[in-house]
Amino acid sequence: MYNSIRPYLFRLDPEHAHALTLHALRITGNFAPSRWIMEQLFKSPPKPVEAFGLTFRNPVGIAAGYDKDGVAIRGLAALGFGHVEIGTVTPRPQPGNPSPRVFRLVEDEAVINRMGFPSKGSEFMQLKLNPSLRSGLFERIYGIQPRNQKRFINSIHRGGAMLGINLGKNKDTSNEEAVFDYVSLVDVFSKYADYLTINISSPNTAGLRELQGRAALENLLSHLHQQRLVSQKLHEKNLPILVKLAPDLSEAELDDAIEAILRTKMDGVIVTNTTLARDGLRSNLRGETGGLSGSPLKGRSEAVLHQTVKRVNGEIPIVSAGGIMTPQDAKRRLDMGAALVQVYTGLIYRGPGLVKEILRHI
Repeated sequence: MYNSIRPYLFRLDPEHAHALTLHALRITGNFAPSRWIMEQLFKSPPKPVEAFGLTFRNPVGIAAGYDKDGVAIRGLAALGFGHVEIGTVTPRPQPGNPSPRVFRLVEDEAVINRMGFPSKGSEFMQLKLNPSLRSGLFERIYGIQPRNQKRFINSIHRGGAMLGINLGKNKDTSNEEAVFDYVSLVDVFSKYADYLTINISSPNTAGLRELQGRAALENLLSHLHQQRLVSQKLHEKNLPILVKLAPDLSEAELDDAIEAILRTKMDGVIVTNTTLARDGLRSNLRGETGGLSGSPLKGRSEAVLHQTVKRVNGEIPIVSAGGIMTPQDAKRRLDMGAALVQVYTGLIYRGPGLVKEILRHI
């Protein structure tokens, strides 16, 4: 079915097409009958995986960036994902970079984006995750609290998908003060997430990747670990924190980043984010600035995964992302040592059935 729809979607501006599909998933996921139909269409046998102290129903997740503000979690869960990672969310709303900022490189099965963390902010996402926060006026007038604050979260979990939230700093926050943005986000979202991801590897926020340096990263993650301990005690739950790294680090830089992640007791690492490299591209759009994802990222992402597996040596689980376009790609990453995989650009070119195809293949 997707093959018949794709030509029409590809006639649209990429960002408009994305908004359209996200809206469709939001609507479908918010109504029980349509959600049930979608769950049946994309249903696969469970293939549970233990990672970060959590049990995922299967190893395939949707990467951050697809649902930036947490508006379509139920719809995405209905596609059969084992986990849904929303965000990147920033403390304050920000528009991101000017349009056009997303480009399809069809000849290369790739996408270039320079979104720059567009986010409606922490408060908006909290309201999406917990609509009962809107009840303040009702409660003040009638003296009754309408619903328990856990109702929406629990409904997601009944769908079977773990919820990850990807965190980023605001564009106008300096690297020296970035720790305050990240600490505030860990504090706020610890009650909602099954795990959190620290995004310090997007190429579209000036200077952000400098936080991957060993000293800066160790300082940041040390503060986040302390906040995590407070949040775990407050909410009486385990709170895994993962760190997402770039594919453009040198071997020495990657080793340093992983050393910082291990020393600060982080629970996992996601490799990789998008790349600034443009090796071997054919499309006329290859000169656009931003992060490249899709098929051309495959080799680079696998090389980083290989080095990460060796360096981590089983101490923490690894999530592989970047260039996973087919079931064979996903199986290869799992065989290489990844505990979980994440897709995004593969959905653009293969459609939502990719999840079910991967689960049949692995």
